[in-house]
Amino acid sequence: MNKHSVYETNSFYWDTKGNDFLGAIVLPFYGAFVSEEKCQLFGDVSGKKMLEIGCGNGQSLQYQGDRKASELWGMDISKEQIEKAKQHLTACGLSAKLICSPMEEECNIPVDYFDFVYSIYAIGWTTDLEGTFCRIASYLKKDGIFIFSWSHPIHKCVVEENNRFAFNKCYFDESWYSVSLDEGALTLSDRKLSTYVNALAKAGFVIEQMIEETENEIIQLHDENNDFVKRAKMFPVTFVIKARKL
Repeated sequence: MNKHSVYETNSFYWDTKGNDFLGAIVLPFYGAFVSEEKCQLFGDVSGKKMLEIGCGNGQSLQYQGDRKASELWGMDISKEQIEKAKQHLTACGLSAKLICSPMEEECNIPVDYFDFVYSIYAIGWTTDLEGTFCRIASYLKKDGIFIFSWSHPIHKCVVEENNRFAFNKCYFDESWYSVSLDEGALTLSDRKLSTYVNALAKAGFVIEQMIEETENEIIQLHDENNDFVKRAKMFPVTFVIKARKL
């Protein structure tokens, strides 16, 4: 895996296709069928300094700004997404410091500064999970909180065949692979849950909460015959972790 090739492939996709095809997963939603309104992982953020990793179009930053966070910072690999975030937040009357950079690299973000660092369906793009978690730990104050969500690895291993779910991919396979989407391409790796947990521990975090349940209140709003809804009723499609810097 050449990380610079991954950067180029994925940033080009988000620059040219981005939310227009994949859509945006933004707060109060952590992903499919999991919400902050139910989980209450952030609590009161008024007066808090917030950094979002993979800020996309800025809607999650707006969510935090509307809840009276004192400082908003965002990072994204895509110049186009940064520009969208800037325009969106300005239109909402909010200001934010926005940085275009891979999350793995040094980009002049202050250390021991933030109360919260969070990432909504973006952390899995990193080519260096342990290094990224160590950087995030450095940005946080002592006892600062890191919250992130991503696609549940079990979800990526299962297909529907003849009205039954079956494994078609090894859960332990974390190799990088290419996905073709709408005349574009992405490069991904499906990491085990233990990989995330162990990387957090190595970076000096303690896990306070993990969410992988599907919220019934949300799923009831969708067509029960929808393939994705059927999956979410049987196994987790999203996971969320809240961790504290020691």
